[in-house]
Amino acid sequence: MRIFQIQSTAASEGLTLEGLQQKGLPTDGFVWISCSRAAFEGQLGSIQALLLQLCGQPLLDFHVSDLLNQQLPSHYDYTSQYDVVVFRRLAAAASAAAPGASTRLTMAAKGGPPILRRIDTNPVGFAVFDRVLLTVHPGDCSVREAYAAKLMQAHYSDLRSTGNRFAASPADLMLRIVNLMVDGYLALRRELTHQLDHWQLELLNPKSRFANWAALLDARLALHQLDEICEDQRSCIQDWIEAIKTWPQADSPVEARERELLQVRSRDVLEHIERVVHHVRRLEQSAETAVQMHFSAQSHRTNDIMRTLTALTALFLPLNLIAAIFGMNFDSIPLLHVHSGFWWAIGAMLAIASTLGLVFWRKRYISRTAH
Repeated sequence: MRIFQIQSTAASEGLTLEGLQQKGLPTDGFVWISCSRAAFEGQLGSIQALLLQLCGQPLLDFHVSDLLNQQLPSHYDYTSQYDVVVFRRLAAAASAAAPGASTRLTMAAKGGPPILRRIDTNPVGFAVFDRVLLTVHPGDCSVREAYAAKLMQAHYSDLRSTGNRFAASPADLMLRIVNLMVDGYLALRRELTHQLDHWQLELLNPKSRFANWAALLDARLALHQLDEICEDQRSCIQDWIEAIKTWPQADSPVEARERELLQVRSRDVLEHIERVVHHVRRLEQSAETAVQMHFSAQSHRTNDIMRTLTALTALFLPLNLIAAIFGMNFDSIPLLHVHSGFWWAIGAMLAIASTLGLVFWRKRYISRTAH
């Protein structure tokens, strides 16, 4: 468990649950309580008592179950005292065998681009109070560590030209962490696109025989699951944006400005999620199109082969007919006993074959296909 005190110009770490119970909330800023799912479950009683003391209301049992549920999709819920956001992160997994990683995107042990097997989709829970943000992360959450490092780096850097380095409220901090999750997936776009493009080129290569169909099916299923996850994320943030519009009017210009910045950041997060949705759907559509083009190309090549074989068969039919006539068991056949009859028959065959070949070539029944 890590607890941060965040103010408008500084951020510090080192507080404990016991210290917060004794001192209470600071006069300025807010508190970020970040814990793993196992730590949240183990210290649930202490955390609930602290929330009751600091915020006037503990978490409802239903929301506690949501924060502990590792299978829950992204969604938004609220009460009169706090908001709950569950967001499934889309970022490269820090470890392939980290604790609590059993709920990652289901992929086959073999097959599919390796980048798809490294996409982590564990949920992260947020309980947003007025001056307290409680986050529940997986045990291997690299997103929390990355943002905590970024927060402390901003604290020790020169603050004169930082602008709005620190979050103004728990809701603002929640949106920044969510945005970091989405941007983590956006950073994987180039590698994911490159691997799927390689498969498309292999599918459309006329000189190769594509046989990795199981891996391709795994990749398509994974992309479809990502599409569903992104849709849940978008619905979650849209519900959050609609909820902000129902908040009471701001009492001061400073609060009004913070509210406006919060809406802008929410729309920015939504735009990033829509970019993820668009990219995933484009990759899914590209994979489907590549498969269809592969079978179309195979059908086209088969048609070319059959057309060539049909033309060659038609080319030799008259020759077979002439050979069959002269092979009949009759004593009296024209040219049979003539000394030059054999050469007349061969000449007629060559003339007929040449004429038919020229006709088929002009009609493109026999031609070289450019690949």
